[in-house]
Parts: sequence; C-alpha cells; structure tokens
Amino acid sequence: MTGRCGRMMINSRLVSADLLSIPENGSAIVLGASGGLGRAFSDQIQITKHFVDVLELSRTSRPPIELEDETSLACAAEHASALGDIRLVIDATGFLHDGNQGPEKSLRDIDPTMLGRAFAINAIGPALIMKHFLPLLPRSGKAVFATISARLGSIGDNRLGGWYGYRASKAALNQLVHTAAIELKRLRPDAICVALHPGTVDTPLSRPFRGKGLTIQSPTAAAEKLITVINQLKPHQSGAFVDWRGSPVPW
Repeated sequence: MTGRCGRMMINSRLVSADLLSIPENGSAIVLGASGGLGRAFSDQIQITKHFVDVLELSRTSRPPIELEDETSLACAAEHASALGDIRLVIDATGFLHDGNQGPEKSLRDIDPTMLGRAFAINAIGPALIMKHFLPLLPRSGKAVFATISARLGSIGDNRLGGWYGYRASKAALNQLVHTAAIELKRLRPDAICVALHPGTVDTPLSRPFRGKGLTIQSPTAAAEKLITVINQLKPHQSGAFVDWRGSPVPW
C-alpha cells in the first residue's frame, strides 16, 4: 500500500496456533519495538507463529512513529490498515528518565516543562495511539490492545510518594485506557483494551532505580508472562489494569 505517508514495510510470518484465544489469520503490531521490552514482545509474538504479519513500529521503523507527532501515528495506522484483521496491538512505549530528566524526589523538583514531557510521552502519546489504532480492530472476535503502564501509576498503591511526573502520567494513562475501553465496547464488544504492569524489567529504563528486594525479570521473561496474560483475557476485563501475573492492580 502506498499513499501520503509513504510505503509500508512489514514482516511476513507463518500462521500457527499458540495464542489460541485470538483468531488466526490476523496480524499483530508492536509500537516501541526498538526498546528492551518492545523488542522482546516482538520476538515472542513472532515465535508463536500465530499471526500472518507482525508490524514493528518505532522511531527508526518504516514508517517511523514519534509519540509527540500525531501525524506520524496517523500515517502508521494508515499503513497498518493494509494488514487486514488487526488482532493484537501492543504499545510498549514509555518514558522515565534520560540525560536531561529523571524522577522527582520531592515537590521542589517539579518543573512544568519536564512534567509536560512526561505526560506527552506516557499519557498523551498512548491516547493518540488508541485514537488511531483502536478503530483498526475487527468488529467481532477477540482482539486486544494492551499498553504498558506501571504499578507506580496506582493511586491506591502509592505508599512512598515521589516520582510525581511518572506516577501522575501513568495514572492518567490508566484512566485513558479505562475510558477508551467503554467506547470500544459499543462497536467492538469482543475487543479488549487494557493497561499492563510488567513488573521490574531489566531494561535501561529501570536499571538506575532498582531497590533491594525487587524481583527483576528479563525482557523475554516479562514479555512471555504478559503474552500469557493477554491470551487469558476475556472481554469483561476490558478497561482493566492488571499485572504480569494476571492480577488486578489497584487504581
């Protein structure tokens, strides 16, 4: 398919049967596929051989995506529409820190520009992904949109404080997912829209902030467990916030 956004490039895969709850002959999409967890998701999805095509999207993919550029997301969705039935979309994007910004330890560390950036990447970006990709899900049969949230986004589970931007932006993401799931159910009653907590994963995002007593999972192990959770999800769980064990996380 060609058009105003350029030419689509996808990876063709054989169809098998592993994610048995999801109809065969569909396609999967991973956004944030160049990151540690995103790459692991893409690899594990391909290993299942359950999908005809797997489209990997990132800043360096073709087409490229940029969470702060809605046009790039719209173009990627336009390209993805050529895949036929989109049965699985995983949003593995997210931001915690880089050389210019890290988690706030107290109120005095809050900076409006940095706070806005956290919301732009962790909440607004995924909301735009849902805007453009949820309409691609089939109107019948199980299909799943899953975005990676974090237990730190739980208000009920917040006992330590700090990390204002990350906590608040992930809490916003959870509300956006829950709200989108209500709208999704009206036209696609079999589809599922969820927020997933992967646990602490051995990636550059979490590496500088590991505390004692935490269980650290490899990206591969985390992706495997979350794929199992996705396979077990039922339509009545759409709008939920669950962890890598399939357990609900407090809002």
